[in-house]
Amino acid sequence: MELQDKVVIVTGGGNGIGKALCERFHREGARRVVVADLEQKSAEAVAAAVDGDAFAVDVRREEQIQSMVAEVESRYGQVDLFCSNAGIIATDGEPWWATSAPNATWQAMWEIHVMSHVYAARACLPGMLARGQGYFLNTASAAGLLNQIGDAAYSTTKHAAIGFAESLAITHGDDGIGVSVLCPQAVATRMIGDIGAGDGGTAGVDGVLSTEQVAEEVVRGLAGEQFLILPHREVLEYSRRKGADYDRWLAGMRKLRARFGNPLKS
Repeated sequence: MELQDKVVIVTGGGNGIGKALCERFHREGARRVVVADLEQKSAEAVAAAVDGDAFAVDVRREEQIQSMVAEVESRYGQVDLFCSNAGIIATDGEPWWATSAPNATWQAMWEIHVMSHVYAARACLPGMLARGQGYFLNTASAAGLLNQIGDAAYSTTKHAAIGFAESLAITHGDDGIGVSVLCPQAVATRMIGDIGAGDGGTAGVDGVLSTEQVAEEVVRGLAGEQFLILPHREVLEYSRRKGADYDRWLAGMRKLRARFGNPLKS
């Protein structure tokens, strides 16, 4: 997918990876970049920098996504690319069992990491299918292919996000709908600061990328219409090893957890 003259929506666009995507899409010549974020001021600041539109959107609310997409289609005629990028992280917490996180955390991650992608597709598909073209970029994580030690809710919902992206590609690939899923490891955003893992913790064993580096990989991946966009190239090999010998992979992950102790803290 080429970004020149395209109308693009980015959720979670007020900071982090989303902000970098908005800025890069603007430089690539997108006709309009729509910045959606829970924090209205952040969305407005990024939109001003890219000559775009700002929407205050809670991606857990389907009616807000539907309303935004309808407004964008009314203004610009179509949505060419929807980047479903919003995300959160929380950790399992004490006593660091796989079941430690409260139900509210599991529910929030389910709504933000999975259902928001469903809501975006539900809102955009009618127009895209009518035109016979459209594209979805869903931000997941390497945790969706592998696992995030110390955050079972995050890992589980990121796996589900990839599963939905696969279904979207399988069901609508012959209808002219493109799908890519972004799966980085640690990225220098406020998310890793929020959990005290400035070096990325276990997710940072292969280094922490800048948001600009991730945006560069996204542009390259969209141009090639790759389903998996892997800014950390090592993830592909790890995924292959996991599939080749699941038991050995699990044993290795247990060793990694033991090495880091409290696994999300540096």
